[in-house]
Amino acid sequence: MEAVFRAHGLSKVYRMGEVTVPALRSVDLELYRGEFVVMLGPSGSGKSTLLNILGGLDHPTSGSVHFLDHDLATGGDKGLTRFRREHVGFVFQFYNLIPSLTARENVELVTEIAERPMTPEDALRLVGLGERLDHFPAQLSGGEQQRVAIARAVAKRPDVLLCDEPTGALDYETGKLVLEVLERVNREVGTTTAVITHNSAIAAMADRVIRLRSGTITEVRRNERRASPGELSW
Repeated sequence: MEAVFRAHGLSKVYRMGEVTVPALRSVDLELYRGEFVVMLGPSGSGKSTLLNILGGLDHPTSGSVHFLDHDLATGGDKGLTRFRREHVGFVFQFYNLIPSLTARENVELVTEIAERPMTPEDALRLVGLGERLDHFPAQLSGGEQQRVAIARAVAKRPDVLLCDEPTGALDYETGKLVLEVLERVNREVGTTTAVITHNSAIAAMADRVIRLRSGTITEVRRNERRASPGELSW
């Protein structure tokens, strides 16, 4: 399989006055085209830091990280901005929708600057919201708002979809609906998808599971079979 990301010796240290806090410690990692990866770990394990570096939102203190032939560690802020715009979609725990814009208009914010976007309507139909195009966030449930956020992320047809606790603010049934959408995007669009979570039940739906603790990868495991979101229980 083609490696989309290749990280070697990746470290991140945060400095607060005279105190240093290591968030990542010499991490080696590859993510492959089209796979669905779940990164598991407790709070403080370094999983969000790793996701932010892969997504070009943060710089490593040391080590290398490549996206295809792009060196993200030395690309500079302008290069990282272009990388994020052209290649990466983000989904966070909180939806970050603009309250005064409809679902369609929230997605249009991305499609207007993308090179080869879906239409907002197609993106919202992909996540099961084709009948909610002109509803405002306040008229949508939490799960529907998260699906709008996913539609906004995938509308530019990103190579990679990075998800930080996408079900963390949702109840069990709504969380399963969101995971079904992520699985569908991965399957139908072929987007490499990485989900970070502390919920070990979600690991069953991944191609590979990566466990982190104290800034290091402690286990990489491939699932023989990907479970459907409907089979999960937590």
